[in-house]
Amino acid sequence: MAFPKSVTKISKKDGVTFVSSVDRVNYTIRELAHAANKDVGKFVTRTARSKIRKRTGRLAKNLQYWARSRAVDLQVGFKPGGWYGVFQELGTRNTPKIGALREAVNENIPMIVRIQSQYLSALEDEARALAMVDEGDEVGPDE
Repeated sequence: MAFPKSVTKISKKDGVTFVSSVDRVNYTIRELAHAANKDVGKFVTRTARSKIRKRTGRLAKNLQYWARSRAVDLQVGFKPGGWYGVFQELGTRNTPKIGALREAVNENIPMIVRIQSQYLSALEDEARALAMVDEGDEVGPDE
């Protein structure tokens, strides 16, 4: 998402100039949260891939993250080609539960908080915040 054209609103009333940077701050917060979600998605998929049992190697390749910029959320899961990954994640009568995604998140909550706080602490310095925002790589790689 490109930087919005009108990020600062200036209005004059009775000789007094009002400057509002609310849109600029909202944009910066949204983009920093999106960039933090992308880094968390990369970390969680990398950690979960190492825990997935590799029979053919296809399941690890079908693990992916989706960091959406409009809703500013993060989803980590299996692509349609890895539909059977839920059997290893939750377990069945014939397949033991591995729970790689759940463990990758639960065991690494301090690291996830550290990644998120690294980005959101950049709000103090606007130049540093804008340098951290990368507008590409919306969907995780197919490693």
